[in-house]
Amino acid sequence: MLTSLINPNDSTEVQNEKLTKIIIALMNRVEQATDASGAAYAQFQRAAVLEEDVKSRTKELEHALDLLNESNGRLAQANAETEAARSNLVNAIEAIQEGFALFDGDDRLVLYNSRFGMHMPDIHDHLTPGLMFDDYVRMISESSFLSLPPNETSEQWASRRLKRHKEAHVIFNVRLIWNRWMQVSEHHTPDGGTVILQTDVSDIMRVERQERERMLDDQARLIRATLEHLNQGVCIFDNKFRLVGWNNRVAELLPLSASSIRIGTEFDAILTKLRDNIAFLSGMTANKLAQWVAQKSGRPPLRFEIEHGNRTILDVFAQEMPDTGFVISFSDVTAEKNAVRAMTTANETLEQRVVERTLELEDALSDAERANASKSRFVAAASHDLLQPLSAAKLYIASLENDIADDKARDIVGKANRALNSVEHILEALLDISKLDSGRASFHVTAVSLNMIMSQLRDELQPLADQKGLDLRFVETSATVMSDATYLRRILQNLVVNALRYTEKGKVLVGVRNIGQSVRVEVWDTGPGIPDDKQDIIFGEFQRLNASASAAEGMGLGLAIVERACSLLNHPLRVESKVGLGTGFLVELRRAQDISKDNPPLVFRRPQKEPSLGNLVVLLIENDLDLQTALTVVMEQWGIDVLPTSSGSEAIALLTEIDITPDVILADYQLDLNETGTDAIRQLWNIFDRIPAALITANRTQQVMQDCQKSGIELMHKPISPEKLRGYLGRVAGQAKLR
Repeated sequence: MLTSLINPNDSTEVQNEKLTKIIIALMNRVEQATDASGAAYAQFQRAAVLEEDVKSRTKELEHALDLLNESNGRLAQANAETEAARSNLVNAIEAIQEGFALFDGDDRLVLYNSRFGMHMPDIHDHLTPGLMFDDYVRMISESSFLSLPPNETSEQWASRRLKRHKEAHVIFNVRLIWNRWMQVSEHHTPDGGTVILQTDVSDIMRVERQERERMLDDQARLIRATLEHLNQGVCIFDNKFRLVGWNNRVAELLPLSASSIRIGTEFDAILTKLRDNIAFLSGMTANKLAQWVAQKSGRPPLRFEIEHGNRTILDVFAQEMPDTGFVISFSDVTAEKNAVRAMTTANETLEQRVVERTLELEDALSDAERANASKSRFVAAASHDLLQPLSAAKLYIASLENDIADDKARDIVGKANRALNSVEHILEALLDISKLDSGRASFHVTAVSLNMIMSQLRDELQPLADQKGLDLRFVETSATVMSDATYLRRILQNLVVNALRYTEKGKVLVGVRNIGQSVRVEVWDTGPGIPDDKQDIIFGEFQRLNASASAAEGMGLGLAIVERACSLLNHPLRVESKVGLGTGFLVELRRAQDISKDNPPLVFRRPQKEPSLGNLVVLLIENDLDLQTALTVVMEQWGIDVLPTSSGSEAIALLTEIDITPDVILADYQLDLNETGTDAIRQLWNIFDRIPAALITANRTQQVMQDCQKSGIELMHKPISPEKLRGYLGRVAGQAKLR
C-alpha cells in the first residue's frame, strides 16, 4: 500500500520529496512498458478502486459481525431461558400426582411424566418421545394388565378408544387386573394437540361399589317389604323367564303350594301347575299367555281374568320391565264381580220401577200442563173482556171531570181515574203474560233501529222523570238489531219505567255497549239497589221489593213480562246491582248485519209443544246424590241421555272410558271444598273442546255472575226451574242441529 512507503512521522518536505521520487519512478516505468495501450495504468486505477471497495465491504462485514455476535448472545440467553422453562415444566408435570402426557397436533408423544403408564409396566418402557397415538392405544389394548370387558377383543377395545379420541373432551374409566381402576381424562389443546391425565380411582370405585351393594341390599329389603304390604299378588321374572321375586299374597290367591314357588323357578313350570286348576276368561288361553312370555322384547301390556276354586275371580296384569323381564300381578275382584251381578239384577228391577214412576210423572205433568194452559186461557180471556168496560168507565170519568165544579169532588174523580189507569196497566200486563205463557204471542223478527225506539221512549217518559226531578238520559246509537219491534219496545219501556219508579233522586241512564257480534242495551239507575238474595224473585209475578208502594205504582208484573219476552226472543237478560248505589238491567241483542241478507225476516210463534230433546247427551256433575237423581229423572223423561257424575275427575274418567263427547255440561258450583263447577268445566274444555255449559248454584254474588259471563257459561240459580232448564237445553239442541 502507498501509505506504507511514507513514514507519517517525517516532515512534510521529506514526505513530498519521497512522493516526487515515487511518481518519477512510476512514470518512467510506464513509459518503458511494452503495452502501448496503457494497460498497466488501467490496472493501477482498478487496484485503487478495488481498495476503496474492500475498505467499504470490510466496514460492512465488521458491522454485520457485531450484529451477529449480539444475536448469538440473545439466542444463547433465549436458549438458556427455554431450557429453564422446559426444566420447570418437566419438574411441574413430574410433581403432578396423576399420569401426564402431551401429544402434538400430529399425534406424536412430546412429553410425559414418570407416572404416565405406571399402571401397565409392560408398556411403560416403550413410551418414548415421537411415539404415535395409534401405537400407544394398540400397546394398551394388548397389555396383560388391561381387563377387557366381557365379549370384547383387544382390537375392538382399541377401535372404540380411537373413536373416542376424536371427541372434544373425553373422560372414562379403564378396568385393570387385580380389581384396580384408572380414570382417563383427555383434552384437546388449541393447536390440535392432546393432553392425557391418568388417575388411579381404585379406592373410590371400591367404596362406591360397596355403597352401591349396600343400597341395593336396602332397596331389596324395601321392595320386599313393599311387596308384602300389597293387597295384590306379585311375581317378578327376569329376562330368562325365571322367578326372582314374589310376595306371600301369591300363594294365598293362586292354587299353588308355597314349596312350588322358589327362586329360579321357570315360568313354564308354574304355568303347567296352574293349567289344570284355573279357567282363563276374557278370551285368554294358556297358549296365548305362553306366547306372550316367549317374546324376547316389545311385549305389550296384557290384562285378563282367571277363575278357580269357589268362583274366585282374579284380575291378572302382566307388563314388561326395562331389562326385558316381566312382572305379573293378581288382584282378587270376586267381590266387585258379585257386586256387578247384583247391580245388574237391581238395575233390571229399578228400570221397571223407573218406567212405572215415569208414567205416573208424565200423567201428573200432563195434568199440570192442562191446568196451567187452562189458567192462562182464563186470564187471557178475562183480561181481554175487562179491558173494554174499563175503557168505557175511563171515558165516563173523564167526562165527569169537566162537569164537576166542586174541588173536592174533582179530586175524588181524579183519584178514581188514576185507580182505573192502574187497573188498566195491570190487566194489560196480565194479558201480555197470559199470551206469553199460553203460546199465543207471535213475533215478527226484523232489523230494528235502537235509536228510534229510544227516542220514542225519551219523549214518552221524560214527563215522568221531570215530575220526580230525575235526570233521564238516552245515549244515541246507530246500532240496528234483530228483534220484534213491539216486544223490544215493551221490554225497554218496562225497564226504564221500573228504574224511574224506584229511583228517588239522581238519574237514569240508558245506553248501548258493543260486545263483539252483539250489542247490549243497559239501563242504569241510582236507586236503592237490589240485594243479592232478591235478584231472582224480582222477575216473578206480583213481586215488589218496595212493600209500601201503592197499586198505582204497579203490581210487580213489568219485570215478569221482560223476563218472559227476553227468554222467548233469545235475548240474554242480566241484572247487576249494589245496595245503596243503584241497579243495572242488561239486555243482549244480535246485530242485524250478522243475519244473512238473503234470509227473509223471521216470523215465528212459540210452539205449543216444547222442542224435541231426543238424542241430546248431557254430562251432569252434581255431588248431592238426591239432586243428581232428581235432575237425571227429569231430563230422562224429556228423552235426554244423562251421564251423572260427582266430580270433574270422575267426569273426565267416564268420558275417556266410554269415548263420548257430550252435547252440554250441567255442573253444580260447589262440588267440594277444593273444586268448583267452573273449575270442572274448564278442565273438560281443555280436553274435549268448548262444549256448551251451564252452572247451577245458590250463590248469587257478583263474582260468580262475572265469572260465568267472562267464560261464556250459562248461569242457573237454585231452586232450579224446569221450564228454564228445558228452555236452555232446547236452545242447545237447536244450535246442535244448525251445526
